Amino acid sequence: MPDANLQILPLEPRHRAAWDRLYGGYAAFYGVNQTDEMRDRVWGWLTDPSHEVKGFMAELDGQSVGITHFRPYPRPLFAGTGGFLDDLFVDSAARGHGVADALIAAVAAVGREKGWGLIRWITNDTNYRGRAVYDRVATLTPWRTYDIKL
Repeated sequence: MPDANLQILPLEPRHRAAWDRLYGGYAAFYGVNQTDEMRDRVWGWLTDPSHEVKGFMAELDGQSVGITHFRPYPRPLFAGTGGFLDDLFVDSAARGHGVADALIAAVAAVGREKGWGLIRWITNDTNYRGRAVYDRVATLTPWRTYDIKL
């Protein structure tokens, strides 16, 4: 159950410093080195009303404690659209307050509003704490993911 003092807000310019800190934590968790240019590019996407990638900031007691990024994706086999949750990160000090649940629920609400058929995401097999949340709020699929590096 999310904390009563938790707010989920669309990302806006005032969130930039907190977003940088949280997205840096997300990148560090997955061992990804990010440059300022990379962060500037993603922030540009998130604050461009015409770009497909959107985001939310979670604030607990007025402090920015979590982020998520998401976007629509076509599902040709179903002749529909789904939502892809690209990134989700909660500051370690705020874990256990329902922040991840609330961020996922906010993305799902957008999906319902837009008529998406589902929300999908991937996580590392070793993300045990995150997987405990995901197992509670979603259904684990049997699909394997493959990448071709280009």
